[in-house]
Amino acid sequence: MKKRAKVIIKSEQLERIIERLCFQIIEHHDQFKNSCIVGIQQKGVILSERIIQKLKKLHPSIAIDFGKLDITFFRDDFRSGNKILAPNTMDMNFLIEGKKVILVDDVLYTGRTIQAALQALSNFGRPAKVELLVLIDRRFNRHIPIQADYFGMRVDALDEAYVKVEWKEEDGADRVLFYDSERAAI
Repeated sequence: MKKRAKVIIKSEQLERIIERLCFQIIEHHDQFKNSCIVGIQQKGVILSERIIQKLKKLHPSIAIDFGKLDITFFRDDFRSGNKILAPNTMDMNFLIEGKKVILVDDVLYTGRTIQAALQALSNFGRPAKVELLVLIDRRFNRHIPIQADYFGMRVDALDEAYVKVEWKEEDGADRVLFYDSERAAI
């Protein structure tokens, strides 16, 4: 079945969503004294970096611990199939012991990536709390009961439909695409 794409978020909208997410986390974390942001490699890191840039513009005096988390070897499908997995950069130069962690990824789908990230985080201490921030909360296909504390947009995607986030750093433009089969409505 051929897939077709529809742009559901354009660059300007993405900027507004990131700013809204920043205001939401500022409400809960104020000066980030006991909080940190951890981006899941790869696209969660890009979103995290955008959020940190915006936070620093909104509050120039705040200092935010920021980590890049690689979950490659924590995935439950690590040894399945013939895929050759190459790890990403892990950059966590602080402990999360007793901190409030804002875990960031681009799309929440089945919850399996977040489960792997929670396992990987345990190598850096026991956090006081973990909150999840995602750009897209894709509903109706969750395998694990995980939900986002902060999300940019909820998307209802059934069956073989999927959502792809493109960033100008990797793809040349900022946008979110919704792919669906020809027989399904967008």
